[in-house]
Amino acid sequence: MVLTDTHCHLNFDDYHADLDAVLDRSRAAGLQRILVPGIDLESSREILSMVEKDPLLYAAVGVHPNSGNSWNKETRVGLRNLVDHPGVVAIGEIGLDYYRDRTPRDMQKEILQQQLDLALECCLPVILHVRNQSEEDRSCMEDLLKILEKWVISASPPFKDRSHKPGVLHSFSGNLLESIQAVELGFYLGITGPVTYKTAEALRDVVKAAPLDRLLIETDGPFLSPQAKRGKRNEPAHVCYIVDKISEVIDEPVDRVAEQTTANAAALFMWE
Repeated sequence: MVLTDTHCHLNFDDYHADLDAVLDRSRAAGLQRILVPGIDLESSREILSMVEKDPLLYAAVGVHPNSGNSWNKETRVGLRNLVDHPGVVAIGEIGLDYYRDRTPRDMQKEILQQQLDLALECCLPVILHVRNQSEEDRSCMEDLLKILEKWVISASPPFKDRSHKPGVLHSFSGNLLESIQAVELGFYLGITGPVTYKTAEALRDVVKAAPLDRLLIETDGPFLSPQAKRGKRNEPAHVCYIVDKISEVIDEPVDRVAEQTTANAAALFMWE
């Protein structure tokens, strides 16, 4: 199978001791692309140096909402200067996080908006993080979808006339209605290890209802290991467990799920 991991933090310390072995296992598992997202300006620069050393790797540059306090008047310029690197295929990881709340919410929204505008300027898709305060309080997802709806509608030129698609809601954890809203706005849904968890029926319902051509496979490594690897560090080679579970849930052959999700990633991130 040809596979892709559209979100893995390979620059984190968790991989420093054995990154070469991790990448060897990735290739052996059939991975042809791994996207490494930034969480602040410094990590975005670091990732570009990794991308230059291995053709398997691609980069997204951006400031995560939990890193929002690192944002200053120079940050947007710094990100803009990185975008022209040939390995950069997205703006991310950006978004809102009301669970950690490490950055004031108004500031999170302002930083998100600036990076959404940067994505339009640079004709790149966005990789979006969203984490609600709790299962009961879903205001974070509600706020994000409102911002994205306005962004998509007001884009000039509109997305139908652009060379790129809007982006992906990474490690999607929303409910069925939220997934429908996201897809209708033109976004992909990133599916991670939790789809394999015994208690994740709601997420499997989302996968079952979503068009296969709007799903992406991602590990979010080193986090969110699939059920078969719970308690261990996650890594790109583990995407096979996600593909297997999606295949089971939607009753489609594993090869078809792998082929389509790989094609979806290529369509979104415009890599060859």
